[in-house]
Parts: sequence; C-alpha cells; structure tokens
Amino acid sequence: MEPEPDRPDRRDRRDPRDPRDRPDLDALLRSLRVWDTELPAFDPEDTPAAPLPLFTEWFAAAVAAGQPEPHTPSLATTDAEGRADVRTVMLHGADEAHGWHFASHAGSAKGRQLAAHPYAALGFYWPAQGRQIRVRGPVRTAPPETAHADLHARSTGALASALVGHQSERLDSYEELERASQAAWEHARREPDAAAPSWTVYELAPDEVEFFQGDARRRHVRLRYRRTPDGWAKELLWP
Repeated sequence: MEPEPDRPDRRDRRDPRDPRDRPDLDALLRSLRVWDTELPAFDPEDTPAAPLPLFTEWFAAAVAAGQPEPHTPSLATTDAEGRADVRTVMLHGADEAHGWHFASHAGSAKGRQLAAHPYAALGFYWPAQGRQIRVRGPVRTAPPETAHADLHARSTGALASALVGHQSERLDSYEELERASQAAWEHARREPDAAAPSWTVYELAPDEVEFFQGDARRRHVRLRYRRTPDGWAKELLWP
C-alpha cells in the first residue's frame, strides 16, 4: 500500500480573516481558574495601626512565594478631560513621610496627566497568594536631586532609557529609536552621572490603602485603611 502523502497541518494554514481560525475567547475565559494554590490566612484584627508595615509584610511574602515582578503595580491617572488611563510602572520605594514612589518623564502621558490632575491610584496584584493592594491619594513631585539620585542608583540601561527621552511622543520609525538608543547607551557609559532633566520621581501620599485577601470559598477579606485627622482608621468591606 502506498503511504499517504503528508497532509499540511491546518494550524499552519490559519487565516485570521476566517472566524473558524480565530481563538474562541469565551471558551478560553471559561477554561481558566484563579488562585490554583493554597491561599494564606489573613486576620484583619491582627494588623498594624498604619498600612505601610502591612504592605511591607505582604510584599516580602509575595517575594518569598515566587510572585513574578511584585514591584510592578498598575498606575491609574486621568487626563485633563477626566478620561481614565492605566499602565504598569515600577515601585521605587515607600516610606511613612512621602508615601509610595514611582518615576517617569515629566513630559510623558502620565507626567502630563499628573500635572493636570495630581491624584492617582496604584494597584498591586499578587496571584501567587490571591492578594491585591490598592493605594490611592494625591501625588506630588520630589525635588530634582531626589530624581537624580533615584536614576543613578539604577542600571546603565535605565539611565540610557531616560536619556533617550521623548516618552509617549509619536515615533516615525523603529530605526529612529535604535539610533537614539545607541547614542544614549554610549552617553550613559561615557558619563555615568549624566543628568536627565525630565526624569521625575512622583510620591503618592495615600488617603486610602486597601488590602484584599482572596478566599477559595469566596469569603474574601477586604481591609481598608482610611486617613483621618486623627490618623488611620481601619474598616472591613464586603467582598
């Protein structure tokens, strides 16, 4: 018997214009599960009087649990017309005096939005432990010397990226970015203390910080810290 000729795999002949060749989004969504792991207990009665110590404790636990990039929250802002925007940023630090710190170029989309409406929210999601933390409040800019020290405490690549600048501006071609990036890397190596004037550290001093602990039986624990004239007030929220 003659062997059958090889038949091309239909997966190699997908036509994105054919609905039959598109992934079934609804089926994919229904197939997914969340928190497919043992979730930690959380007793809201056994918590500190202020949110930062608890944030630090949860952050350390997320690192120990192997949560990828636990230091990259979502940052939500609004533009001059009140339209919402969100993106992922890197947390650069947090302290009692100044709140949660992140950085960007003053002329970037987020920088312009924060200049128009200096109020924002950070959202941390750590599925390795079924935890979320939401931080929101007014935002102010740190002094330029703080931004300079922040940038030069990071890698050469971070400095080179800052020296490229033009964040959120229209890019005519990728080749233009390649040329600017190469020049910035050379500049950063040649002058490791080079200034990037538009680089800005932002400090979010929270009005509210919410800690969410997922529960397999959907009895999620939500603890909110709310700033008052007398300090922090704690309250539970329905999930």
